[in-house]
Parts: sequence; structure tokens; C-alpha cells
Amino acid sequence: MARKLKTYQTSLGFFDLAIAAPSMKAALEAWGADSNLFHQGAAKESDDPDVIAAAMAKPGVVLRRPVGTDRPFSEHAELPTDLGGGRPTKAARKLKGPKAKQPSSRPVDQAAERKAALAFEKEQKRRQLEQAKEETARQKDRERRQQAIDEAQATLDKAEQEHAKRAAAIQAELEALEKRSQVEKARWHKEKEQLEATLWRARG
Repeated sequence: MARKLKTYQTSLGFFDLAIAAPSMKAALEAWGADSNLFHQGAAKESDDPDVIAAAMAKPGVVLRRPVGTDRPFSEHAELPTDLGGGRPTKAARKLKGPKAKQPSSRPVDQAAERKAALAFEKEQKRRQLEQAKEETARQKDRERRQQAIDEAQATLDKAEQEHAKRAAAIQAELEALEKRSQVEKARWHKEKEQLEATLWRARG
């Protein structure tokens, strides 16, 4: 069952923001706020019938207008042209405590509220599906990169093993040659002594 939507309002940067959402948490997430603006007094549930009507017409969509103005909220608002000293400070822009609610000139339309709530859920599901698709694409990209890394590492490991085998074979050959060299030196030393002795006797 679709949850009943409420209209929430805050000010961030150069804009006032409004959204129709089922909870304060959902509103903060849609605004991209990294702190609880409601606890800070910088956000509130709106009781302005015009703001409520605009937000309910586009549930789940962040509407905006230049801060400190009475312009209608819209999905795409232009920056204020006058950024001089008359612009309220951040502290001044903090929304005050709850004002006495004015009676709405618009009758409560239960069917419209249900329609807005269903539209909000539809928008939320669309966003979640889009995020899931993006995460799936990122996961596939990570897997492709990891596969390339694994293949490159396997190729390197194999080449290192081949090098180690060849180096070991060369080292064995060197050791065998060294051993043959030592044997040849010993044989020559013995033979030389015998030949020199024969030469010495012949001269004597």
C-alpha cells in the first residue's frame, strides 16, 4: 500500500527546495543532505497550499525556486539575478519554528493524494532500478578488470617459472663444467709432474 506523502521544504545554496515524500528521511535523501536539516531547524513540513500543490503534482521530484523569493516552485529554476547584500544569510534562511497553519483554500482530494503517493513509489522504483543497472554495469566492469589482472599475473608467473627452470639448467651446466675443469687440472698436474721427471732424468 502506498504511503501517504507529505510536503517538506528547506533552503540550500541559492535555492529553496520542496519535495513530496513519505518521510523526512526520504526528503533528506532526495535533497542529498549529509545532516538532519529538520533537527537543525533548516527544514520543515510545509503548510503552504501552493507549495503542497506543486510538490504533489510531481511526487519524488526535487522542486526549487530562488531563495528568499515567492516565485512558484519548479523542477528547473534559474539562479537569482540579484546576489547583493539583500540576500538573506545562511542563518537568516533557517526556517523558523512551525507557524500557525492557515486553512487551505483547496479541499483535500484523497484520490489525488493516492495518485501522488503511487507516482512517488513509481519514481522511487525507477530510481532504484536505474541504480541497480548502474551497479551491475560497474560490477561487470570490475570483473573484467580483475580477469585481465588475473590473466596478466598468470602470464607473468608462468614466465618467471620458465626463467627459473632455464636459470637452474644453466647453473647446473656451469657447475658441471667447473667440476670437469677441476678434474682436468688435477689430471694435467699429475701428468706434468711425470713428464718433467722423465725430462729431468734424460738431461742427467
